[in-house]
Amino acid sequence: MKALIELAKRRGYFFQSSGAYGGVAGFYTYGPQGAALKANVEEQWRDRFTVQEGHTEIDAPTIMPEAVFEASGHLEGFDDMLVECAACGESHRADHLIEDETTIEEAESLPIPEVESLVREHDIVCPSCGEPLADQPVENFNLMFQTSIGPGSSNPGYLRPETAQGIFVDFPRLKEYARGNLPFGVTQIGRAYRNEISPRNAVVRSREFTQAELELFIDPEEDEPDLTAVADVETALYSADMQADEDGTPVTMTLGEAVEEGIVAEPWIAYYLGITKQWYERMGLDMDRFRFRQHLPGELAHYSSDCWDAEADVSAAGAEPEWIELAGFSYRSDYDLSKHAEHSGERFSVFKEYDEAKTVERATVDPDMSTLGPEFGDRAGEVADALQELVERDRAAFEGNEVTVEVDGESITVDIETTGYSVDEVTESGRHITPHVVEPSFGVDRAVYAVLVHAYEEDEVDDEERTVLRLSPEVAPTSVGVFPLMDKDGLGDRARDLAEHLREAGFSVTYDDSGGIGRRYRRQDEIGTPFGVTVDYETLEDETVTLRDRDSTAQVRVPIDTLAEELAAVRDGERHFVDLQDAYPAAE
Repeated sequence: MKALIELAKRRGYFFQSSGAYGGVAGFYTYGPQGAALKANVEEQWRDRFTVQEGHTEIDAPTIMPEAVFEASGHLEGFDDMLVECAACGESHRADHLIEDETTIEEAESLPIPEVESLVREHDIVCPSCGEPLADQPVENFNLMFQTSIGPGSSNPGYLRPETAQGIFVDFPRLKEYARGNLPFGVTQIGRAYRNEISPRNAVVRSREFTQAELELFIDPEEDEPDLTAVADVETALYSADMQADEDGTPVTMTLGEAVEEGIVAEPWIAYYLGITKQWYERMGLDMDRFRFRQHLPGELAHYSSDCWDAEADVSAAGAEPEWIELAGFSYRSDYDLSKHAEHSGERFSVFKEYDEAKTVERATVDPDMSTLGPEFGDRAGEVADALQELVERDRAAFEGNEVTVEVDGESITVDIETTGYSVDEVTESGRHITPHVVEPSFGVDRAVYAVLVHAYEEDEVDDEERTVLRLSPEVAPTSVGVFPLMDKDGLGDRARDLAEHLREAGFSVTYDDSGGIGRRYRRQDEIGTPFGVTVDYETLEDETVTLRDRDSTAQVRVPIDTLAEELAAVRDGERHFVDLQDAYPAAE
């Protein structure tokens, strides 16, 4: 929305960074209004997904060593499809070009050969210079920013592409804080970095951004969510099957029905879809322009077995819908913890005690290193480790006279006697399990953008065109504008005193005495300030002020001694402005 981008720049919501040096694509600065709005959105997220859910929050570094991302799979699999123009040298995301020039909506899920074919078939040209891209190869481009930790290049590191890995790598310590009890959740709000090929749409797709993520660790065999709180939540769902159907469209249903019908197969994901829909609605999003879309098979991240996205239409009024991803809800299984356990050698599991001790048969190996050493030399330790891993996974492999293991892709056969294989009865008080992970991951910047788009409106007040941001009072960067009718006869001093009183009461307040009162109202409407308070000559007589509602422009006279209390009730959703209209006289 060009009009919103201009408003954001003019009114201090966000603008491209480093403008004095020509700006840098993909980097944005939040101005005074935007920083406050973003902080309010983050605080509302923290309250709902950390505090109310009973989880804990951490703050991990944004730079991590290369080993972390080698284990997580990001070094090999965190890619986008790049096509470079031979004429001008500009690089573009090939899947985005296809989405822009064809009716295909999710080209990201397509394999590279098909993307190259579509570029040729549709005669797609370089957006920068207009030269054809048909003969240019499409290649994978890793999105991580690399750096060096300390002097020299011996210790490479990366700026994190997601906040999640900071939680996963410290799981061995975090589980201690949870006393090993599952399920438990850990949240984090912080910066992440992706070297986007084609940043676009302002803060929607940038190279430095803020995420709010929750990693819920569960026992997949025992832990189930209580769906009663969200079973009746009605929302639009766009499953992979619906997308594959040529005439498929999103279906509106309750999440209870979606689980029963198998549309949302994982109950934990259904639970988070429910509370997320309620949260976005509270933030002010228009639910007629909101849906959950399931990832197609080709879109799934390397760590995910199922994923749904929260999406919002951020198109201008009357334009074709423009759906953007706001949040992802992924069932990551035990992928991350298992990978970090494998690569680090640490234990990324939880010990769960049985109600009563159990006697079980346990297969073990005790390799004879005096035999393995001479036979396999330096690889003897790797053979022993492979035997240990195999007996834990498949004891039936040891039923013959020999057993075969894989070491560095080579099959190695070992006599059973050398393995020290045995089956013994042992008494166990519990078992070690590797928890599965359910992850709701939110883009904070995208939430801010969607909130602004859905709040943006142009209307007419008193035969005058008005631009207004109908922001929810809970997230609006400025709660109240305080205005003296004019800055004389003590009105300005009284208004400044009142503004200070409201700040002390916990409100974000702006004071404005520049220009006519109508112009000042319009300025605050455009910024999104929900309420305006005008101090006039009547105030000096009876200690009442005019309280104006941004959305309806209705005005009432409210005593100063109850003003803060009434504003807090309306801001927090406990009352509505219409209730004040019933309680107080209209301003003349």
